[in-house]
Amino acid sequence: MNTDYDVIVLGGGGAGMAAALTATETGARVLLVEVADKLGGSTALSGGVYYAAGTRVQQARGIEGDTQEAAYLYYMALTQHKVEASLVRRFCDEAADGLEWLMSLGVEFLPEGLYVSGVDGIARGHSPTGAGAAIAEALEGALGQKSVDVVLRTHVNRLLVDPDGGLRGIVVGDDAITAGAVVIATGGFGANEEFLSRYYSQAAAQGDRAWYIGARTNRGDGIVLAQAVGADMTGFNRGLLLVTPGFAKDLEVFLPGWLMYVNRNGRRFINETTEYAVVSSVVNEQLGGECFAVFDEQSRACAPRIIEAGDYPLPSWEPESLEKQTAQGKIFRGATIHELARNAGIRADALEATIESYNASCDSGQDREYFKDSTNLLPVRKPPFYAVRMRPAIICLTSAGLRIDSETRVLNVGNRPVPGLFAAGETVGGILGDCYIGGGNSVTNAIVFGRAAGRSAAAWASSRQAVA
Repeated sequence: MNTDYDVIVLGGGGAGMAAALTATETGARVLLVEVADKLGGSTALSGGVYYAAGTRVQQARGIEGDTQEAAYLYYMALTQHKVEASLVRRFCDEAADGLEWLMSLGVEFLPEGLYVSGVDGIARGHSPTGAGAAIAEALEGALGQKSVDVVLRTHVNRLLVDPDGGLRGIVVGDDAITAGAVVIATGGFGANEEFLSRYYSQAAAQGDRAWYIGARTNRGDGIVLAQAVGADMTGFNRGLLLVTPGFAKDLEVFLPGWLMYVNRNGRRFINETTEYAVVSSVVNEQLGGECFAVFDEQSRACAPRIIEAGDYPLPSWEPESLEKQTAQGKIFRGATIHELARNAGIRADALEATIESYNASCDSGQDREYFKDSTNLLPVRKPPFYAVRMRPAIICLTSAGLRIDSETRVLNVGNRPVPGLFAAGETVGGILGDCYIGGGNSVTNAIVFGRAAGRSAAAWASSRQAVA
């Protein structure tokens, strides 16, 4: 390995590999450093869905007229403008180009893989053949064809800083490796309990009930390195949590639409088929930050166990699983609604009234309260009755991170760029709001800002060489 580069990229997930490749495309000499024993990061573990508007994949599906501007307006409205507008603008404007870039590397996005991944009503979620692993493999394969030096199982001790505060490399063990610019793309901090307590209290509040599904190396290492040279942070207490019964510490993105949700007060509060992107925040606002999924014996034994859009299985909700969890006391049961409410700690009179109203909606085929589709309206009528405690306890990603400008320059607490330091991906804050915009938000974030950071870092390194 050399000891002098134009650009050093820390992190070998989607954002880091995109940054390294893009920097190399400009002619920069690049070193990519990864702490794990393989590349891919959380991108490789994800579904790989890519969120973009105005793509040729949409056009091939017959979706005409969708624009980056429409996506931007949706993004800002859903997040109530509690995000950095300049970053969201770049996300939306460059997402389609990022998709084209991935396809040029061999990732396949078929028109039939398009789906409505958020609450925007437009199919902007692009599902790749082979999920996130296919994206990671394509990026890694491209790295192998370029002159990018890659080192694995390598921990960075600190960043090297010039007397004037500019970045000039990294320290690994006792060795200094110099560079004109450094890109931090080390992922979030979902595997770091201390950081969760400090920066994502909603997730930390779940305690031992919560689990993280991203890369185990996502411990906030890059954030620590950047903070040591004065970097600022933003986006606190944000991320993506998924609601779960917690039967098994696995990933089930979707839940059966035929469930009926109530809070501790016995009141229904949401259309149960609402996209996962927003359900967790609504559940978290309920008393105790939890809800109960209520159903009857007929649904337990006979309800559908497949989400047809994508044929996603629902193993936690198989009749055998529900029977097992009930026997273990993890599901509340009652011969009557009143008994069920007492056992679960739900207000009984309100639950009885809620179920009476819900059953009337099922009988009429019209949900006049939350407008759930009639195909998912299954009455709660045949005893025994069941209630499952549901919590937003699956930690998918964290959103607090380094504050950057639209050129991906890391900003210090004085709102000025740290010279030569750039960041991308889950390491960055300010892009995700209180609500996740939909499937693909994180992968697009990684690719768009990974490419942007690689481009900016290479340009900075080149300018320093010109001055020297």
